[in-house]
Amino acid sequence: MKIKEKFLNLKNEILKISVPKWTLNIIKRAICFAGKLRHDIRSAIFLVFAICALGAFITYYISGECIKSIGKSARIDYTYSIEKMSRKAENIANEININQNKIKDNKEFKEILEDNNIDDNYESMIVDLDGKVMYKSDNVDTVKIDIYTTIKNIMKSRDYKLDEYYYESKEHVSFYPINIDSSKAYLIVKGVPTGEIIYYEHLKDEEFVLAVILATAVFIGIFLLLTKRKTDYIHQITDGVIRISQGNLDYRIDEKGKDELTQLSANINYMAKELKQKIQKERQADKTKNELITNVSHDLRTPLTSVIGYLGLIKENKYKNEQQLNEYVEIAFNKSEKLKILIEDLFEYTKVANHILKLHKQEVVLNELLSQLIEEFVPIFEESGLQIEKEISKEKIVVNLDTDKTVRVFENLIMNAIKYSFKPSKIKVCVYKDNNNAVVSIHNKGRNITKEHLPYLFERFYKADKSRTSQNEGSGLGLAIAKNIVEMHNGEIWAECEDENIWFYVSFKLIN
Repeated sequence: MKIKEKFLNLKNEILKISVPKWTLNIIKRAICFAGKLRHDIRSAIFLVFAICALGAFITYYISGECIKSIGKSARIDYTYSIEKMSRKAENIANEININQNKIKDNKEFKEILEDNNIDDNYESMIVDLDGKVMYKSDNVDTVKIDIYTTIKNIMKSRDYKLDEYYYESKEHVSFYPINIDSSKAYLIVKGVPTGEIIYYEHLKDEEFVLAVILATAVFIGIFLLLTKRKTDYIHQITDGVIRISQGNLDYRIDEKGKDELTQLSANINYMAKELKQKIQKERQADKTKNELITNVSHDLRTPLTSVIGYLGLIKENKYKNEQQLNEYVEIAFNKSEKLKILIEDLFEYTKVANHILKLHKQEVVLNELLSQLIEEFVPIFEESGLQIEKEISKEKIVVNLDTDKTVRVFENLIMNAIKYSFKPSKIKVCVYKDNNNAVVSIHNKGRNITKEHLPYLFERFYKADKSRTSQNEGSGLGLAIAKNIVEMHNGEIWAECEDENIWFYVSFKLIN
C-alpha cells in the first residue's frame, strides 16, 4: 500500500475513533495544574514535558489502534469445529473400549454413537477390519468403506500445512482403533466442519514506525506551542539587555507573568533605572562642581579685589592723611572679614554636602536652646532696628540632636531674617509640638518671594534678589548649609510666603 493511501486510511480511522473520557479528564486536570504552577519555571518545564508526553502517548495509542484496524483481515476458521469433532470421537472410542464387555447389542452401540454425535452433518460409524459397517448413527447410509483408502487419506491430511488444514472447507475424518468382543474394529467420525469468521492482523514493522513518528511529531509540536510565549519573552529580555547595554537607559522590558523571568525583567529595569539615576547624579555633580567653582570665583574675586586695591593704595602712599589711611585699612579689613566668612562657609558647606561631618547627637531641650540663642542675638536685633517676639512652649520639647550643628542652622536662619527684613519690623520665633515632631518657625516681613522661587531658596548661591551688589550680600551658602544639616538629622526644612510675610520651618522627630 502506498504511503499516501496509508495516511488517508489513517485519517479516516482517526475520525471514527473517539478519545477516551479518562484522557480528556487528565488533560483538563493538567491544564488546571498548569495554571497553579505558572509562577515557577522549573515546575512549568516539568508540566510542559508531562503534557507533551501525554499528548504523544494518546497519539501513539489512537494511531496504533487505527493502524491495527487498517491491517486486519477476515477469514473462515474451522479450528474449533475440527477440534470439537476430534474430542467427541475420542470420547466415543474411550467409552466403547471401557464398556466393551457391557455392551450387548446394536441398540446400545447406536445410543453411544447418537449421544455423542456432534452435529447432524457428522457421520459416526464402527467398521471391522475389512471396512464393513458394524454400527452407525442414523444419518449414515454407507454399508461398507474402503478402509485402506480412508487411512491413507487421513495420513495425507496430517501432512497439510496448518493454514491449509484448518482454513479450507473440506471433509475431516477422525479415526480411532477400538476393541469389541476381543475383536479389532475402527471408529470413524467424518464430516465437513462448521466454519467461523475470525480477524487477524498482518502488520509490518514500518507501519508501527508510522505511529512512533506521529507521536514524536505531536510531542515536538505541543512542546513548541507551550514554550513559544516563554521563548519569545526570553528573546525580548535579551533584546532589552542589548539595548540597555548600548546606552538606552530609558528602555524598559515588559514585565509579564509572575515567574522568575518576570523577576529578572524587573531586576533589569531596576538596574537601568538606578544606573540612569547614578549617571544623572554624576552629571549633576559635575555641573554643581563647575557652578561652585564659578560662583566661588566670583564671590572671592570681589572682596579680594577690594583688599588688593586698598592695600595697593597704602603701599604706594596714595592717601592724603592718616585719617584716609585708617579709612583704607578699615575697608580692607572689612573686605577681608567677608572673604574669611565666605571661605569658612564654603569649607563647611563642602563638608556637610559630602557628609564628611560626623554628628555627635545628644538629648537636647529644644525650647531652652532656642531661648538662649535668641538672647545672644538681642544686641544685633536692636542694632538692626528690629524687635524680637518669642512664642516658645513651656513644656520641655526633647529631641536628639548635635547641638553645635543645630545652633548653626538657627543662626543662619535668624541672620537671614535679619538681613532681609524690612526695618523697622518684627521677627517672631515659635517653638511647639506637632504630633510626634518638634517644630521651630521663624517669621519676618520682607520682600515678597514668589512660589516659583520658594523651592530654590535652599540651593547654594541662590538669591531671590538676583542683584549681587546688594548691601545685604552674603555668601549665599547659609540656607544650603542649614538644609544639609537638618537632613543629616532626618529632619525637614521648608519656606512659605504670603504677600510680604515669610516663614521658615524646621521639624525634628521628638524622643518618645
